[in-house]
Amino acid sequence: MNFFHLIISSPDGNLFEGDVFKLDVRGTEGDLAIMAGHIPFVTSIAEAPVTIWLADDTERKATAKGGLLTVGKDLVTLISGSFQFEE
Repeated sequence: MNFFHLIISSPDGNLFEGDVFKLDVRGTEGDLAIMAGHIPFVTSIAEAPVTIWLADDTERKATAKGGLLTVGKDLVTLISGSFQFEE
């Protein structure tokens, strides 16, 4: 499995930082699945569920209330005004 580094930030600071296998998020133009090696791009994200597949093969679910997703070669950054992990 290939991994990429993910940072999730909000006005409260960094909420998550680590290596992940996959990120599912909803862009304003539709659903996105980000994996290692994805083509770089920037898009706004919609208010929707987010799923993160971690390097240890577990997943974390959350809700983002809009924001910006930046996908680079080895780094993905999700910035949201409100981001809440499920317990």
